[in-house]
Amino acid sequence: MDLAWYALLGLFFTGYLVLAGYDYGVGLLLARGGGPALRREALTALGPFFLGNEVWLVAAVGILFGAFPVLEGELLSGCYPAVAGALVGVILVTVGVQLRSRPADERIRACWDRVVMIGSALAAVGWGVVLAALLQGVPRQADGHVAGVSHLATPFAATVGLAMVALVAVHGATFLALRLSADAAAVVGRTARRLVPVALTAVGLATVVGLLSSRVRDAVQRPAVAVLLPLLLAAALLAARAALARRRPGWALAATGAALALPVVLVGAALWPYVLVSTTDPGASLTVTDAAASAPTLRLLGWVALPLLPALLGFQAMCWWVFRGRTDGRAPVYW
Repeated sequence: MDLAWYALLGLFFTGYLVLAGYDYGVGLLLARGGGPALRREALTALGPFFLGNEVWLVAAVGILFGAFPVLEGELLSGCYPAVAGALVGVILVTVGVQLRSRPADERIRACWDRVVMIGSALAAVGWGVVLAALLQGVPRQADGHVAGVSHLATPFAATVGLAMVALVAVHGATFLALRLSADAAAVVGRTARRLVPVALTAVGLATVVGLLSSRVRDAVQRPAVAVLLPLLLAAALLAARAALARRRPGWALAATGAALALPVVLVGAALWPYVLVSTTDPGASLTVTDAAASAPTLRLLGWVALPLLPALLGFQAMCWWVFRGRTDGRAPVYW
């Protein structure tokens, strides 16, 4: 049962990264300009989805609080600056998208666009640093508490945060290539193709820094998984670029979504059976079983989670079906 809930936690957080990832990617691309009309069209394409995408984060946090209370306490205290920064970014994106359409002054709208851009960058960097902290281990003491937050200030955490920014930027550009009007989609599609090498470079840099880091080498329980999954991530990005070159943004979006899902899989599979590896006291490392709530609690939570997943999947399917066209009313080429 512990494994099932751990997998469910990973599934909800993966769903959040994949779906909200193109929210933040679109927010980052607002910095490229393109004029008020193009920025308005990009946010119009995003509008029907972005609030529903954040529900996956709420569900993941609910599972973390209910099913893994020990992990929740140590994760929030040990990664507090990164988590707080990511949540501030989520709030800024939500507020900026909601309020930018209210004033008629384009200068004020441009200010809100910058708020969305900053929030998108904060969210991407913050979640990237959290994943890096889990993969490189935390200074958990014998008393069960994580000492300080200095473990977040490492080259590996910085490079993973930058790689996450690059991944969501590619994902957002690919989303717009699928959703914008045909003329605008062609421009954004070229931008997405140019961003793929940037993302590959960032992922490669994070991988090399991780291989050279003694923290990461000591924390990872399955080195073969830690090496295989970055290769799969690179393959997904190359597949996205090939699909964009063939004007198949549906396939490209699926590939960039897989690229954002793989880091969560990497952390979960590479650390198993641990969820927090201590860098100071090996005996203080926290296993999934130790982090989980009691069996009666997990069974009770199951009655809540059982209908939640199909409800969220159904809602996402409904949104994509209802708003399946481009912003100019034409049907996109998915495959």
